[in-house]
Amino acid sequence: MTMQSVCALLLALAAALSSADSDAHRPRHDSNLEIYKRLFETKRKDQLNALKNLVELNDINQQYKIIDIMLKGLFKVLEDSRQVLIAANMQPDDPFPMDEKIKEAYSHVVENTAFFGDVALRFPRIVHHYYDRNPDWGGLLRWGLTFCNQTGVFTGGAHQHVLTLVRRNTQHVLHTAEAFQKILREEEKRRRKEEKRKEIRKGPRISRSRTEL
Repeated sequence: MTMQSVCALLLALAAALSSADSDAHRPRHDSNLEIYKRLFETKRKDQLNALKNLVELNDINQQYKIIDIMLKGLFKVLEDSRQVLIAANMQPDDPFPMDEKIKEAYSHVVENTAFFGDVALRFPRIVHHYYDRNPDWGGLLRWGLTFCNQTGVFTGGAHQHVLTLVRRNTQHVLHTAEAFQKILREEEKRRRKEEKRKEIRKGPRISRSRTEL
């Protein structure tokens, strides 16, 4: 693989994700799925906080060690969970599972795939270093992203941008890890502005009487 293998993989996955859009965005109502989506939001906050601490570590050697352990564990859980879902013939667009073992596997796939996207976008060079040494990870990640896109968990949620970034990359030839970092910064800046606008809209409005004007 070349130095841009991680970037190239994400680019290749965009076609599969795009082709599944019509399925992922079709009208559906699953009360159990909606409950899980709220729990997913809490899990994502924990993941992003952990990642923030890793970014602020400012020790490249420790970052390499931690991400090495993290990725090995992540893909082990992803593989084990895939086997459970395949054995149960669980499809990503099926109703949210109620069986505890299947539910756990489902959530592990969604949460670990999303977290890999976060780590790869923030530490592309480190992820690339370990990713190229594990050829089995490519197919597993491709399966995980396709599964996530079809579950409906991300649809309309605050973390849809994780998959949106992948689709956006089909329109640009990204030759360096810095290009991913730039897109990530732009996306986060856009989200902060949007959140600020929402806070302003939700805030109390103070009206003046004509005598005060």
